[in-house]
Amino acid sequence: MLSSGRASSAAENRPELYQEVRLYKNAREREKIDNMADLFSVINTIQCLEKAYIKDAVTPKEYTAACSKLLVQYKAAFKQVQSDEIPSVESFMRKYRMDCPAAIERIKEDRPITIKDDKGNTSKCIADIVSLFITIMDKLRLEIRAMDEIHPDLKELMETMSRLSILPADFEGKEKTRAWLETLNAMQAHDELTDQQVRQLLFDLESTYNGFNRVLHSM
Repeated sequence: MLSSGRASSAAENRPELYQEVRLYKNAREREKIDNMADLFSVINTIQCLEKAYIKDAVTPKEYTAACSKLLVQYKAAFKQVQSDEIPSVESFMRKYRMDCPAAIERIKEDRPITIKDDKGNTSKCIADIVSLFITIMDKLRLEIRAMDEIHPDLKELMETMSRLSILPADFEGKEKTRAWLETLNAMQAHDELTDQQVRQLLFDLESTYNGFNRVLHSM
């Protein structure tokens, strides 16, 4: 066995040992690896959440909200890596030797375990609402603010919230969303929201989203 001094000397004589190992050669390869890392992370997080729920480490309310959001994130992440090489989440998990049986079960059922199977109606509405909140807020943060780019998603958000029976009729978020739809309806397709309007809409969306999560927590 080399002494620590000899080992250090050997390393100093081989500078290549200190060079960073690059997993990609260009921006496209880097994006591919980042996308796979995102999917890997989401699947692992779902697995950890399922185990935490089984151990009573999270309440059913917290679990329902977190799981609903993670399932939406999973769908978005998987779309980024789906290909002939990775046609399914199972093939991805086999390729990277992931042992996450609870996560794959949750992904297949496409609903938190706390939500009863009503032919997917409630769970689909929840997933769609979470996805629409994320989509609209991401657009605004990316400075996409034209009426015809925001209105369709906001309208779909309003309609989906109206179909979700667990939301109270007087849910404040519905009124805020309806008010913004009226504002957008008064605009031309090419008109853009002002900086002040974008800031206020983001604030209203975030408060509505938080209120939505509170409703899920109270189920």
